[in-house]
Amino acid sequence: MSSTKKLGLREKYRLMTRGLGWDTTYQPMEKVFPYQHFEGIKIHDWDKWEDPFRLTMDSYWKYQAEKDRKLYAIIDAFSQHNGHLNVSDPRYVNALKLFLQGITLSEYSAHRGFVHLGRQFGGVGPRVAAQMQAIDEVRHAQTQIHALSHYNKHFSGFHNFNQMYDRLWYLSVPKSYFEDALTAGPFEFLTAISFSFEYVLTNLIFMPFMSGAAYNGDMATVTFGFSAQSDEARHMTMGLEVIKFMAEQDPDNIPIIQKWIDKWFWRGYRLLVLVAMMMDYMLPKRVMSWSEAWEMYFEQAGGALFEDLARYGFRMPKYADVSIKEKGRYSHEAWAALYSYGAAAGLHTWLPKQEEMDWLAEKYPDTFPDFYAKRLEHWRDMQQDGQRYYASALPQLCQVCQVPAWFTEPDDPHTLCKRETEYKGQHYHFCSDGCKDIFDNEPEKYVQAWLPTHQVLQGNCGGAELPDVLKWSGIDVGRDNMDFAGSEDERHWNQSIGERK
Repeated sequence: MSSTKKLGLREKYRLMTRGLGWDTTYQPMEKVFPYQHFEGIKIHDWDKWEDPFRLTMDSYWKYQAEKDRKLYAIIDAFSQHNGHLNVSDPRYVNALKLFLQGITLSEYSAHRGFVHLGRQFGGVGPRVAAQMQAIDEVRHAQTQIHALSHYNKHFSGFHNFNQMYDRLWYLSVPKSYFEDALTAGPFEFLTAISFSFEYVLTNLIFMPFMSGAAYNGDMATVTFGFSAQSDEARHMTMGLEVIKFMAEQDPDNIPIIQKWIDKWFWRGYRLLVLVAMMMDYMLPKRVMSWSEAWEMYFEQAGGALFEDLARYGFRMPKYADVSIKEKGRYSHEAWAALYSYGAAAGLHTWLPKQEEMDWLAEKYPDTFPDFYAKRLEHWRDMQQDGQRYYASALPQLCQVCQVPAWFTEPDDPHTLCKRETEYKGQHYHFCSDGCKDIFDNEPEKYVQAWLPTHQVLQGNCGGAELPDVLKWSGIDVGRDNMDFAGSEDERHWNQSIGERK
């Protein structure tokens, strides 16, 4: 009798991925896969694409099913033991609201993009990798919703996250980022999501959020973070493989990719302003400052990455130096603005306590005491006098990143940074040179931007009065926002604590 030789991992992977592809006969390949050519990227040999994990679909499902069994067991235990009462401070829950509102449905948007790539690439290797990542992204969205659904039983601001993502003004920042990527070509989408977001910047989202959750007693969030982190390792590897693969295929690809790296680094950096606020102002127990995280995960790790990529002809992203100059101001300027517009936010905003002010002064000795502490102290005095500060006018939004133009000049913290350009007789405004450059390179794409401030003033957001806009945005006034002290969330928290005692 002859025994069948067991296939090795490499042979099995090739049969179950590369072996699934074929060349068309009655229609040319160029017509079947039209999107892979119009960006100018030249691919000569799709077989050079390598997946270091060599993951096949059968092993993928077994691997993910085991993770899900462990994840949902912990989530059930967290719920049964009222785990929300173990968090360090009820204010922490607002960081979870920000995550659910801004990140979870962005994961779903990434899923949509990778499903599209799974159809549009001529090479079988990237098609299979894109399809697996699409499943990863939709799974991340689902596990995050399930884990945070426990908090929805006790706190406001969780039930309407899908409506808020589509309509709430500050959530246009992550939404516009992913819609920008989804409407790009397939290779730019990969550069935007797999490289710039997943490889260069993802640690600045997952590590602070998950470390912060652990430090503040939120084990449900820690668990779904760890469950996703092994997937993120594959995504990061794919992101680096994407860049190297395109660079090795043809030298003409290098300047196209570099332009995308410049664009998507800056767009991702502006998106991370949500994380900067969370790290420095929203965590009752802080893990590290935004400045420290930026130094560790971008300046050091990112610097080493681009030193490695220099042999392909790549350089550090344009305006990386500006991000380094702003690291001591970024979170303070953003939180001051969000606090000012707290009446129109889907979460609570507040002024830091004195011990938190001392921590900020320690972490930012060159900026916080001189530029930001006095403003917060002034607002605290106003609040104690019953005059909680709220901005009375709508902010000027950046045409590209859609963040309000609340940042200061890179070399002058006393002056707001505003840029302007004229296109076809219309004036467009930007928060930075980085966003202005992106617009000037693709103006027809960004003149169509749906800017919340403009839409409110045109009466397209539920009505002319603030209560109408808030209702249209999915906000329950007095529950989902305003000061935490005296809010419905505080009442439910105190009631739960009393019942437990």
